[in-house]
Amino acid sequence: MQTSQITRYEHPLTEKVRIYLRLDYLLRQMQHSSNQNDPWQYKIFFNALFDLLEILDQVQVKTDLAKDIDKQRQQLKSWLNIDGVDEYALQQMIDAMEQAHKALISSPRLGQSLREDRFLSSIKQRFSIPGGSCCFDLPSLHHWLHLPNEEKQSAMKAWLGELDELQDALNLWLKLIRETAQYKTHHARNGFFQYDAEDACLLRLEICAKDGVYPMISGHRNRFAIRFSPFTEGEPVASDLEFKLAIC
Repeated sequence: MQTSQITRYEHPLTEKVRIYLRLDYLLRQMQHSSNQNDPWQYKIFFNALFDLLEILDQVQVKTDLAKDIDKQRQQLKSWLNIDGVDEYALQQMIDAMEQAHKALISSPRLGQSLREDRFLSSIKQRFSIPGGSCCFDLPSLHHWLHLPNEEKQSAMKAWLGELDELQDALNLWLKLIRETAQYKTHHARNGFFQYDAEDACLLRLEICAKDGVYPMISGHRNRFAIRFSPFTEGEPVASDLEFKLAIC
């Protein structure tokens, strides 16, 4: 498979990882849109920001993520005396995780300053209404959009900075989880594949784009099934479909 022809997917097998992936997705949207000068990109930034705050209001992310970071750190420490391990690289990762853990624990409630921001609070509710961010609905937003780019960039950088502890800890945790497994080639018979896993939490798939299919995944951390569906209705699925899978 050539890299240019590959479509990559990730699928969580636990509810906690599902939340982490959603937060990661929203943070990446915010980061990308904050670096654009196109005024339409700012709506993406605010939509992602308000969605993220909604998740943080519903779930105790800080406590769970701190526990998971510490658990990973303890696991890495147990590898320090194993023959053949790059102790320097491992110690660097342990130190990074310890720093991220301390920063997360000592931080105030995640996103609290964003909830208290006067401007964000004044526009948040309208973003939940279809088309509610029109200039006649939110003249304050319309004014903000016409501020100099430097001023808008500075504001978004400051808002993102309030989520640094979350982003740093999340990036480290996901990096280590993703690196726990290598991609292996598998075959789906008539578009179907099932597998017994052992305490897995994340699936990563690579599918050749020209096959014209996408995966529908169901299951849990010990057993899962993948059904490949054709994107174009009526198109057949290969009887022996090759794909790559990493079970993390």
